[in-house]
Parts: sequence; structure tokens; C-alpha cells
Amino acid sequence: MLLGSNFSAMSDIKIEQIEKDRRGFFKAFSDDLKAGLMVYSWIDDSTFVIEHTEVNADFSGKGIGKQLVLASVEFARNKGLKIVPQCPFARKMFDKTEAIRDVMF
Repeated sequence: MLLGSNFSAMSDIKIEQIEKDRRGFFKAFSDDLKAGLMVYSWIDDSTFVIEHTEVNADFSGKGIGKQLVLASVEFARNKGLKIVPQCPFARKMFDKTEAIRDVMF
């Protein structure tokens, strides 16, 4: 079963969430081109781990990784969940951005 949600932090970037079983990902698109991907997995029913974040080289430096992390934070807040930022990029974002630490496990 696939579940999908759409998040959009910028007008030209679309972020889609897909979940299957105990894994999921957020994909960022711009004009149907894949801009980035963030992969996560569930630890339990209320906590997920951000395992990996990647940005297509053509979109480097445009804040795509940040938008992916912020989409996961929005998802966690809306569902009352916690995040373990295992991925180095996500960990750095949580370390630098106090405003998103409320969802950090």
C-alpha cells in the first residue's frame, strides 16, 4: 500500500512523500525533474530515522536538502512523531536549527 502526501516549500519545487511497509521517502521535483530524495525507516509506531538525503547535482545549493528535512519535520509535527536524524545532513540541520528540535528523538 502506498501512501502519498504533497508538501511544497517553494512554488517551483514539489515534495512528495511515499511510504511502503516500514520504509518511506520524500522526493523533491522541479518541472518533473528529480531534484532530491530523503529516505527514512520506522523504528516504532511513533519514531522514524532519516537515513539518507541526496540532492541532484543540478539542484545543488538551492536548498533542496533543507526543504526535504523540513517536509519530514512538518510530517512529524502533524502526526505527533519523533525523528532520529542519522543522516549527516539531517543531523547538521537539527544541530543548527533550534526551531525543529521539538520533533527530534
